[in-house]
Amino acid sequence: MKNTATDFDVLIVGAGISGIGMAAHMKEKAPDHSFVIVERRESLGGTWDLFRYPGIRSDSDMHTLGFDFEPWRHEKSIADGPSILEYLERIVDERKIRDHIRLEHKVLAADWRESDARWHVTLETGEGERKHLTANWLYLGSGYYDYDEPYDPGFDLGGFEGQVLHPQFWPDDLDYSNKEVVVVGSGATAVTIVPSMADKAAKVTMLQRTPTWMFSRPAKDALANFLRKILPEKLAYRLTRWKNITMQDFAFKMARNKPEKVKEGLHKRIRKSMGEDYDLAPFTPPYNPWDQRLCLVPDDDLFQAMKNGKAEVVTGHIKAFEKGGVRLKDDRFLPADIVVTATGLKLAVAGKIALSKEGQPIDLAQHFYYKGCMFSNVPNLAVVFGYLNASWTLRADINSDFICRVLNETRKQGVDVAEPILTPQAEAAIEEDDIFDFSSGYIQRSKHIMPRNAVAYPWRLNQEYVLDRKRMKQDPVDDGLLQFRRHGANAKFADQQLEAAE
Repeated sequence: MKNTATDFDVLIVGAGISGIGMAAHMKEKAPDHSFVIVERRESLGGTWDLFRYPGIRSDSDMHTLGFDFEPWRHEKSIADGPSILEYLERIVDERKIRDHIRLEHKVLAADWRESDARWHVTLETGEGERKHLTANWLYLGSGYYDYDEPYDPGFDLGGFEGQVLHPQFWPDDLDYSNKEVVVVGSGATAVTIVPSMADKAAKVTMLQRTPTWMFSRPAKDALANFLRKILPEKLAYRLTRWKNITMQDFAFKMARNKPEKVKEGLHKRIRKSMGEDYDLAPFTPPYNPWDQRLCLVPDDDLFQAMKNGKAEVVTGHIKAFEKGGVRLKDDRFLPADIVVTATGLKLAVAGKIALSKEGQPIDLAQHFYYKGCMFSNVPNLAVVFGYLNASWTLRADINSDFICRVLNETRKQGVDVAEPILTPQAEAAIEEDDIFDFSSGYIQRSKHIMPRNAVAYPWRLNQEYVLDRKRMKQDPVDDGLLQFRRHGANAKFADQQLEAAE
C-alpha cells in the first residue's frame, strides 16, 4: 500500500490497542482487504502514549489486556506503560503494520454515501491541512474518552499558589522531590500515582470524597511464569489467559451475588498488609464491590507507602484551595505544593467525529448496539467499547474477528454494504436495558451520549465475555438481521424479509 493512497476498504481510526488489534486481525483473517490507520497523535500507542504520569501501568493483567494472538512475555503481568508500548511497537513491526499508519491525522467528519458505498472522511493534519479519504468501512478504535479535555469538577483554584496538574496532561519536567503533594481522587489513576510519587515527594496525600474498593495482588503471575518455562510460549499464554478470564468472570459474579463475602475478602487482604488493628474506614465504600470498578494495588505498593509514612489516605469534602494547601469542610488543612486533580475522565463517543449519512447527522445515542460492535441502521460502521467488568482488549479482539468475518462475507456474496436493520416494528417491541448500571461518576455523567441497549441480544453491548466470544465466533454472520446488499439497492425487500424472519 502506498502511503499516498486515498481510497481503502477499511479506515481504522486510532493507533492504540483497538486500532492495532484490528489491523493485525485483518492481516491474518481478511488479507485481501486494504486498510489504513489514522492517528491524531504524533506517535502510536493511544492511552499508553498519551498518559505520562508517574507509575502509569495497566489495571488489568496483560494476559487479558494483551491480544489473543500475541503472547505477553514479560515477567510482570501488571505492566507499566513503557512495557505495553514496547509490546504494541513489536506487533506493528513484526506484522508490517507500520507502513499502514498515518500519524497526525485527526478525523473531523465522516459522511456515508450510498451512491458509492463509501465513507467520505475529512481529516486535519498536524500542520492544519485538510485532507479527504474514502473507505468502504469505518472502524472506530478511538477509545472512549475525550483526548482534548478531562472531566472538570469545577474547583475554584484561585487561592492556591502552587502547581496544579491533571494526569492527562503531565509535564515531562516536573520536579516533585521533597514536595507536599495532594492527589484529589481515589480511582485507578490516583491509586497508581500516589505510591509512585511517594518515593521522591516529602509526602503524598490521596484525598477522596468517597472510598474505593481496593484489590491487592502480586504484579507477577507465578503460574504464568512457571508455565512459560515448561510449555511452548503460545500454549502457556492461552492457558494463563483462560485461567484469568475464568477468575475475572467468577469474581465479578461473586461480587454481584454475594457482595458481603467479597467485601470480607477484600478487607482481609488490606488487613494482611496494614495490620489486624488497621481502621478500614478509608477503604470501605458505601456501595458494593463492582458497582464501580475495583482498584488494583499491585504488590501492596500503596499500602507499603502508607506504612512507611510517605503516603496517607484522607476522606473529606473540599471547602477551598488556599495558599499552601487544601482546606476541608471539617476545617482540616492538607499542606500542598502540588495538587493533582485525578478526578476522572470525560467520555466521548466515536472519537467526537461528526458522523453523518447522506449529509444528515447520525446521533448514535438514538441507535441500538448490534452485537456490541455495530449500530442499528448504520451501514459499514464498527466500534470498540471495551468491557466494564473485564479487560478492554477482550472486546477489541472479538469485535475485530467478527468484522473480518463480515468483510469476508461481503466479498463472498459480491456485495459492499452490511447494515444491521432494525425495523420500526421491531424497535417498538424492544425492552431497553441500562447496562451502564455502574455508579462510577464518569459513567453516570455520560449516559446521555451512549448508544441504546436492549435487554435481549443482539441489540446490546453485552457484558459476558465468554458468551460473547462464542456467539461472535460461531453464530452465522448472515443472521437475518445484518443485511447484505450492493450499494444503491432498494432495501425495502430486505426489510420485509426481516419482519417475516422475526
